[in-house]
Amino acid sequence: MKKFVLIPDSFKGAMSSAEICRIMKTQILRHYQDAEIVSIPVADGGEGSVDAYLAAAGGEKITLQVKGPYMEDIRGFYGLMDRGNTAVIEMAAAAGLPLAGDRLRPDKTTTYGVGQLILDAVNRGCKKIILGLGGSATNDFGAGAAAAAGVRFFDQEGAPFVPVGETLSRIARIDKGALPPAFKPVEFLCMCDIDNPLYGPQGASYVFAPQKGADKAMVEFLDAQLRAVAETVRRELGADVASLSGAGAAGGMGGGMAAFFGARLQMGIETVLDAVDFDRLIRDADMIFTGEGRLDSQSLRGKAVIGIARRAKRRGVPVIAVVGDIGDNIEGVYAEGVRAVFSINRVARPFKEVQSRAPGDLALTMDSLLRFMVLCRE
Repeated sequence: MKKFVLIPDSFKGAMSSAEICRIMKTQILRHYQDAEIVSIPVADGGEGSVDAYLAAAGGEKITLQVKGPYMEDIRGFYGLMDRGNTAVIEMAAAAGLPLAGDRLRPDKTTTYGVGQLILDAVNRGCKKIILGLGGSATNDFGAGAAAAAGVRFFDQEGAPFVPVGETLSRIARIDKGALPPAFKPVEFLCMCDIDNPLYGPQGASYVFAPQKGADKAMVEFLDAQLRAVAETVRRELGADVASLSGAGAAGGMGGGMAAFFGARLQMGIETVLDAVDFDRLIRDADMIFTGEGRLDSQSLRGKAVIGIARRAKRRGVPVIAVVGDIGDNIEGVYAEGVRAVFSINRVARPFKEVQSRAPGDLALTMDSLLRFMVLCRE
């Protein structure tokens, strides 16, 4: 083996993608001392996307006070790149699930702080906004972010308000005219880690709201709210986003960004792979190691491991996925280009009990895997 490319997503709550790369590199060099190793910490739109972009392309991290998921004051951030022309924003930096703490109410959370990050970037002169849609605590269609940027929402009585997940059906009129003129030339590109539609059995509420704290009744209620706002947007803005691939990302924010800002939705990992010139980097690679916290049926909808495997398959480079946990029904990953999947989960205990073990378990798993590779070579 001469060249390894390391391109894992983070193991959320356990290890960053950069830390995973360091551990993998250390173990590889123990067994292949002369190997060339290319490390690409990556994220597909969720936590770590800003750092991944800055690591790949350079730039500046901007921090500022914004509103969190319950309108509390927090410190948000985004990346400024390309001589200030491009901003990379994680919606999770202002509306992420960890920010909600133990108070999980997707009917009441807001993306307002994300809109404040967008507005700050536009006011600095950015002409392109890359927005990562992943890891959200929200189900508000991105209406909060739109309101912070300048879009105005009115109820039946003509009173302005900032919608949240439980009040989307109250929107009677939408006025985009209050958006600052600086928004007109701005290109919006949203990185989605899923391709789900806005509503329905595969939509934002049914698939993702339960992990944000919604019970069955709330899921049905939130789905109805998204159906209602989709109809209002169609009537008021002439935009039909209900079935748009990725519209269900981040509690429907994918659909909202398309409706309010004309955003283009793209699988997040594809955006990152283009940014790091992945096809060129793997041209002479012998093997690719990737991974994510959990590989399951949702991964097949286009998350990091699958996006990487599809690109590598075209070049004939083998991909091994080293993951935190393996779900059911993952057989389809092999047709996509993954050659083998290994879990670092070495003890049958709940995640909270084993997350502190993750770095050591990853090192041991990589060591065992590489020992086997050396044995096969011999």
